[in-house]
Amino acid sequence: MLQKPESMDECVYFTQRSLGDRGEIMAWVLRETCKKCGKAKMGKPRDKSGKVKVKAGEYVCPGCGHSVEKNAYENSLVAYAEYTCPGCSDNGEAQTPFRRKNIEGVQTLRFQCNKCSANLDVTKKMKEKKKRSAAI
Repeated sequence: MLQKPESMDECVYFTQRSLGDRGEIMAWVLRETCKKCGKAKMGKPRDKSGKVKVKAGEYVCPGCGHSVEKNAYENSLVAYAEYTCPGCSDNGEAQTPFRRKNIEGVQTLRFQCNKCSANLDVTKKMKEKKKRSAAI
């Protein structure tokens, strides 16, 4: 049985998506406790007003102040998923290391169906570029 988050404060990453017409997936990555003090959950640093610095390149323990570089911390995490496979309609659970792979030019987190081994891809959402119309 997978550990489901009770709130978004427990997650480094969370998404819920549809996979085609018949499938859907809910994927999340839980924050880990500090390896140094073992008391608090690691998170992004906060500024003086208490707001999270979203673009920070590190994760910090609020208890002891221990910091870990962003890529090293995220590569040590595990991604969990609950899904309905679009191929075989099987409901299942899966887990994989939280490492996005470049698949067809898009950063993708790939899970596999436990029944039919179909690839269940969660792509990184990207902003669409607006096309400029030529002024006449």
